[in-house]
Amino acid sequence: MSFKRSIPILLCFLALIFQSCKFEDDQANFRFVALQIVSADLPESFTLNETYEIRVTYVRPSGCFFFEGFDITDAATTTRNVVAIGSEFYEDTCTQAVEELETSFNFIVLYEGTYLFRFWNGEDENGIDQYIDIEVPVN
Repeated sequence: MSFKRSIPILLCFLALIFQSCKFEDDQANFRFVALQIVSADLPESFTLNETYEIRVTYVRPSGCFFFEGFDITDAATTTRNVVAIGSEFYEDTCTQAVEELETSFNFIVLYEGTYLFRFWNGEDENGIDQYIDIEVPVN
């Protein structure tokens, strides 16, 4: 099973766990959020049918945020939009330290041509999504 397909299962599992918790005010004490990706490490080129580990550095805004996985969508045959997904807990005792953390996902090269990875980098002052675009040709 690919990591991309396991994200919905992970989110359902987390939802079931938190649904079984009893909150004092019957309100959820967390929400899912996109985490800013600041860099990604990809090879200079891919080989067809090979698997590659893609390392990503994202920002954890405070101790109330936890990395949950990636949302990777196919925008076109060889274009992938990558968003780091986190959960934000509503707590008063969280550390306020901003951290840059690294994680990774595996990617299987299935098509010839050049892949375009678009890593979500946040929003600009007008609320428009910004991306870090990286192209990787397939040998």
